[in-house]
Amino acid sequence: MSMNDMTEAEVKLSDEKLRAEVTKLIAEVAKVTAETQQIKVTTFLAPFLAAAGLMGATAAIVKLFF
Repeated sequence: MSMNDMTEAEVKLSDEKLRAEVTKLIAEVAKVTAETQQIKVTTFLAPFLAAAGLMGATAAIVKLFF
C-alpha cells in the first residue's frame, strides 16, 4: 500500500510539473507572438514613414528655392 501511495504521489507531482511547464510555454508563446506583431507593424510602417519624411523635406526645400 505504501508503494501504491508513493507512485500516486509521484504521478501527481509529475502532472503538476507538466502543467506548470505547459503554462510557462503558453506564456512564452504569447510573448513571442506579441513581439512578432510589433515587428511586423514596424517593418510595414518604417518605409512609408521614411518616404513621407523625404517627400516633406523635398517639398520644404523646393518651396524655399522656388
